[in-house]
Amino acid sequence: MASAGLRREARRLGSLTASGTLKALTGSPWPQSTIHQTQELPAFGSRTISTQIVRNRMKSVKSIQKITKAMKMVASSKLRAIQTKAENSRGLWQPFTALIRDVPGISVKKNVFLIVTSDKGLCGGINSTSVKISKTFAKIESGPEKEPKYVVIGEKGKSLLQRDSSKDISLSIGEMQKNPINFTQVSMLVDDFLKNVEFDAVRIIFNRFQSIVSFTPTVSTVLSAEVVEKESESGGQLGDLDSYEIEGSETKAEVLQNLSEFHIVCALFNACLESACSEQGARMSAMDSSSRNAGEMLDRLTLSYNRTRQASITTELSEIISGAAALTG
Repeated sequence: MASAGLRREARRLGSLTASGTLKALTGSPWPQSTIHQTQELPAFGSRTISTQIVRNRMKSVKSIQKITKAMKMVASSKLRAIQTKAENSRGLWQPFTALIRDVPGISVKKNVFLIVTSDKGLCGGINSTSVKISKTFAKIESGPEKEPKYVVIGEKGKSLLQRDSSKDISLSIGEMQKNPINFTQVSMLVDDFLKNVEFDAVRIIFNRFQSIVSFTPTVSTVLSAEVVEKESESGGQLGDLDSYEIEGSETKAEVLQNLSEFHIVCALFNACLESACSEQGARMSAMDSSSRNAGEMLDRLTLSYNRTRQASITTELSEIISGAAALTG
């Protein structure tokens, strides 16, 4: 209502100027150029620019807030579907830990760091954390006769490693989480890994899921069959495996080879599920924080918009009143 009244008053003043009423009242003719410039200026030119900018910004923030809330709901749905699988998969690799033990401090020549990351971002720092840990381990295990290599699962880990360690990447696998993770898929991945990469120890680096706001960077070490047999015979950190009897016609080397391959599959299957849970939990937390920040920004923009609009209306009203007073005076 106020804006409509202001527009009517501005048109009335414009008609007075054009008809020569102001010229008669003042007693001195105005220059034609001045009248022409006054007619070309819009009634609400410069004062509505700031409010329009703030209005557009508010629309953008509202759209971003809707997107972040939707992404939080999608991540919550995916997390519920994966969490049960991750908890059940922990029972696969735990017997191997009891039998062979997890020995992260063992020193071997060919170390392969298998990093499990995500294909998409917007999930906090879980990917950068895994890459930093792998680089730290690589520096510790580096030496004149040692050959550390990287195998990366996920596009984010690959892009982070390519900045300074691209020559050390032996294998990269993308779109792992495009379909629901299952044991057959991981088995095929490990089969491809065993055909292309030679190793003495595989250190699987991933984020173990604790809660929506908590995850633990974890390193799981899997040794090759040759290293297991060597350490077992020398009475090293693995203990004595000869106390177990082997049934059937298979030799000890064949049993250890099958055991090592199955150990990698089980450990990697659990690592992929744990990392997927951590990713969705971190994304939920990040999107919730983004939605709150968008709400706070929207409150500040609304306050700024109301203040600017009120100041604009007050200024224009005072100008109209002053003009009317000058005409009547």
